[in-house]
Amino acid sequence: MIVLRSQREIERIRKACLIVAEVLERLREEIRPGVTTWELNLLSEGLAEKRGAKPAFKGYHGFPFALCTSVNEEVVHGMPSRKRHLKEGDIISIDFGVVCDGYYGDAAVTVPVGRIDEEAQRLCSVTEESLYEGIRQAVVGNRLSDISHAIQEHAERNRFSVVREFVGHGIGQQLHESPQIPNYGPPGKGVKLKEGMVLAIEPMINQGGPEVEILEDQWTAVTVDRKLSAHFEHTIAVTRNGPDVLTRP
Repeated sequence: MIVLRSQREIERIRKACLIVAEVLERLREEIRPGVTTWELNLLSEGLAEKRGAKPAFKGYHGFPFALCTSVNEEVVHGMPSRKRHLKEGDIISIDFGVVCDGYYGDAAVTVPVGRIDEEAQRLCSVTEESLYEGIRQAVVGNRLSDISHAIQEHAERNRFSVVREFVGHGIGQQLHESPQIPNYGPPGKGVKLKEGMVLAIEPMINQGGPEVEILEDQWTAVTVDRKLSAHFEHTIAVTRNGPDVLTRP
């Protein structure tokens, strides 16, 4: 069931989303060669708690950390480690969510570590652009797959591939709610978008092929060909005036 949120509820979701946005901005400042993904995880948890929020991922289906840290060929759900020191030229996707006063926010961004090569930068730029292409389709009267198609079209036009196994989702009083939002597919399919829908749109785009596999930790998804992957996510509300990006800093 897809829940249509009142303006009051959307403002409560926005409160959680702004905490997520602030934490991700602070983490971005700390990402540099030598820092460990463990340190980023500790910082994210502490910052959320200072703002009166609880990390949404920690304990979710057994995930043991507050932050997902996915480096280079890691697509999503990368696990922080004391042993993982970031290196010049890496890219790292940081995915973070909180629950605050019973409502959830969720966002992700891929960040360069120092100077990165031109193709890695292009992957990051195109993935973020794909996110906004999808967001632009989140208007009343469009179909859900209009979002999906816009993401896929932009990514593939730029010679990258779209991950199929992981999707965006509704969000509100649960971290993952209906509907699921694939990042690929034909336009004009699925439910009609209505005012009050709150969606987490999150393209995961690969430098090489779309295939992924799960590592032995049972969480970390990596590209099968071990080429780079990037991930961007915003939580948005569908309004009569167009999409409202709730996780915008």
